[in-house]
Amino acid sequence: MREIPKMARHFEPGKGWMNDPNGLCWYKGQYHAFYQYYPHQPKWGPMHWGHAASADLVHWQEQPVALYPDMPYENGGGCFSGSALEKDGDLYLLYTSVSKEHGQAQSLAISHDGKHFEKYPGNPVIPASPLDPDNKDFRDPKVFAYGDGYRMVCGAGVDGVGSVLLFQSSDLIHWEYIGPIFQSRDYGPVPECPDLFPLGDKWVLMFSRMDESRSAQFIVGDFDGERFTPGTFQQPERGTDFYAPQTFLDNKGRRIMIGWLFNWNREVPEGAVRAGALSIPRELALVNGRVYNYPVEEAQSLLAQDDPCVRREGGRLVVHNGARDLLAVEEAAVSQVDVLRDTRTCEVFLNRGETSCTFYLEGNV
Repeated sequence: MREIPKMARHFEPGKGWMNDPNGLCWYKGQYHAFYQYYPHQPKWGPMHWGHAASADLVHWQEQPVALYPDMPYENGGGCFSGSALEKDGDLYLLYTSVSKEHGQAQSLAISHDGKHFEKYPGNPVIPASPLDPDNKDFRDPKVFAYGDGYRMVCGAGVDGVGSVLLFQSSDLIHWEYIGPIFQSRDYGPVPECPDLFPLGDKWVLMFSRMDESRSAQFIVGDFDGERFTPGTFQQPERGTDFYAPQTFLDNKGRRIMIGWLFNWNREVPEGAVRAGALSIPRELALVNGRVYNYPVEEAQSLLAQDDPCVRREGGRLVVHNGARDLLAVEEAAVSQVDVLRDTRTCEVFLNRGETSCTFYLEGNV
């Protein structure tokens, strides 16, 4: 097991490629972060689930790989993104299995200790998309407790229409399709890594946009167990290197979000042994109807109030990555600036998370 170096404030694997955070949870006295992982090279390959654990959300230790693509229903791409939930003392992992024969389906693995994982013999538990006969774009299950059972959202896409699909279950094994809770052509062909969760007196539907923005979309609205009614569409995170965030509820009742700190279009430097990182964990709050995201209390000692990536000019506050400006706002509207600077990355928070901007450093900063 490897503890992340002190100067690197964001978790990275010892080697290989990392993307989407998966299965974020508090389980058996520790925080767990799983993630999309190709251990052999710092580039995309057949997906595994990497695993890291932490006692404080700041210091992470890399664990043995949790899921390998070793089953026939995973021979077309591996174990794609998913989520985790504790039930009766066991940890259930729901994930997208990708095979050459069946395409994308939803499968299950179970652990009794958070270290060893056994795949359900009846996988996949949802073998086909309710919308797509080709089963090409049907992925990223996010499960949550609701009432006396469970709900799960998945992303899907057919003919340019992106959909978030809702399922229900009483045991996390047998699933019934309820229907789409969101559909649009305006946010990319597939809403990736959807998440649906209560925040304040509202519900938030969050997903990652596969359009040119490559951004995280937050929709604040209402949910009754079967239907989601959109209210306001928000984008509190404005950086170039924040994608596929996922949330979980910890043992203190906090709604915590972690995102993938990288970019599909970013070139991996020659000679690199790893690529991708996890953002600093952020607590979400609903303030006057707006989603705020701000580093968890355990990480706030890492924040600084000044940084070369933030400059003030002509009545504006500008956030830049050393090569170009990423965000500009009226300086009078900003009462607080917090910056988490790393060896290669930066996260800037304005007004305690009213707006955030996450990016890799470029140029001379």
